[in-house]
Amino acid sequence: MPEIGEVARIVHYLKKHVVGKTIASVKTQEDDIVYGKVGNSASAFQKAMSGKKIVDAKQQGKYFWLEMESPPHPLMHFGMSGWMKFSNDDTAYYRPTKPEESEWPPRFWKFVLQMKEEPDTEVAFVDARRLGRVRLIDAKAEDMRKTSPLKENGPDPVIDPEILTVEWLTRKLRSKKVPVKALLLDQANISGIGNWVGDEILYQARLHPEQYSNTFSDDQVKQLHNAMVYVCKTAVDTLADSEMFPEDWLMRHRWGKGKKDGGKLPNGAKITFLKVGGRTSAVVPSLQKKTGAVAGDVSDSVANGVEELDEEVKPQKGAKRKSKVVTDDEKTQEEERQEKTPANTKRGRKKVDNDIVKDEVHEEKPSKKQKTSAKGIKKMEENNNKSGEVGGKRRSGRLSKG
Repeated sequence: MPEIGEVARIVHYLKKHVVGKTIASVKTQEDDIVYGKVGNSASAFQKAMSGKKIVDAKQQGKYFWLEMESPPHPLMHFGMSGWMKFSNDDTAYYRPTKPEESEWPPRFWKFVLQMKEEPDTEVAFVDARRLGRVRLIDAKAEDMRKTSPLKENGPDPVIDPEILTVEWLTRKLRSKKVPVKALLLDQANISGIGNWVGDEILYQARLHPEQYSNTFSDDQVKQLHNAMVYVCKTAVDTLADSEMFPEDWLMRHRWGKGKKDGGKLPNGAKITFLKVGGRTSAVVPSLQKKTGAVAGDVSDSVANGVEELDEEVKPQKGAKRKSKVVTDDEKTQEEERQEKTPANTKRGRKKVDNDIVKDEVHEEKPSKKQKTSAKGIKKMEENNNKSGEVGGKRRSGRLSKG
């Protein structure tokens, strides 16, 4: 998914090719998801953009927009796989372009803007999976960040250093009790951090993604802040070109999973993968140690002297799920599942719900029944009397390892 660095890349190319120019013509394709889900339409977009001059291109986290000579201004979000392509420049994409992708207009285009001035330039918004969003914001240019949905998003680590201070981050972490990776991915907390950036930040800070946000020391919070600013600024400065990332970055080596000599750092340290906040996380266990309570072993926190902000509530069979804050990444994943599932199929609807539950609650599957000796049965009964349930407290081997 395009994150803070990738979005900075597209803003760079928009400034290079279209800022200061006038839109001669607009071609659109109606899409009731990309436009419709945010109260827009292709026809409204076409009417609003035609003949307008583009004054600037700006960004906040994963959102970016074109500042027009007059409102409304188009605000865009790439979702999981959206991008913008340029007819006169195939270097804008952060991944190598395939030969079949050189056609114009490109496949899966949602709109194409043709510039009036020379050289001939067209820019297209493309999205194969239809998880991106194109809005029209009727506000003054200087008020864009004070308007929804930008005002509901947290500060940007690169453009808001005066807000996102160590003190601010300390208060944010200690006001919640969630795995730190999940907190970083929630755009309502901080703008622009997605899966790979979140993993890189935690790796550079030497913090474990599963550890609860309210359990870090002052020094660890400072490490996290320094790593956040460093990683996000580097990603933006390099325009998300991974070949320009420092050699010691996790990003340079995390994609070797399943390959020969893959899943390791150059020094031999093993990279493991686990799910946190509904996303697969890359972790180096030998460097990212758990120093406080983590998801799945809260009961051990008391023994470790860690203060708990609130009582851990275990899910009960048949109980209604409580709502939770969902990140932009998780929203797009859920929307994709819903689009693939027939709305009038009860079995399909149940499957989507089950998938969401699996993301929210990690429970150990019951093991197959095994023959038990009389001595074993007696031992189980003794455990039941002590704990009130077979086997005592719920275990999660993946989450409870140090």
